[in-house]
Amino acid sequence: MITSLLLAEGLAQLGCGIGAGIATIGAGLGIGKIGGSAMDAIARQPEATGKIQTNMILTSAFVEGCALFAIAACAFLIK
Repeated sequence: MITSLLLAEGLAQLGCGIGAGIATIGAGLGIGKIGGSAMDAIARQPEATGKIQTNMILTSAFVEGCALFAIAACAFLIK
């Protein structure tokens, strides 16, 4: 009985760790795609650099905020 509870708690902690890792990887891939697309857009229209950079930074901040929320949720689920 006790060993099954310990196993369940251990698996829950493992799941939280994996979830936080996936959230971090997803945020990194998303921000990389945002940056790459912004560089492509700047290469096509150099006169729009200011607007493109502003939107890129704003969107990256939103992605980072969602990732931070996911990591914090995983951290709070660990007892």
